[in-house]
Amino acid sequence: MFPNLGMSELILILVIALVVFGPRKLPEVGKSLGKTINEFRRASLSSISELDSVTEGIKEDVKQVTKIVQEESK
Repeated sequence: MFPNLGMSELILILVIALVVFGPRKLPEVGKSLGKTINEFRRASLSSISELDSVTEGIKEDVKQVTKIVQEESK
């Protein structure tokens, strides 16, 4: 997910987060961040499935129009 982030960078980020939020608030921040990422992932999957269904409908419409045009050209 983060290919350019090494162990030293992660430790630095965690130390900064610990200093900024404090040890009592840090678990709550992590939990809310996890929920946010999970909700974004669900919304993305929902959008992708909706896009796929619309694409399939368009493909079917194109097939029908192509069939009608071919019948009329005969």
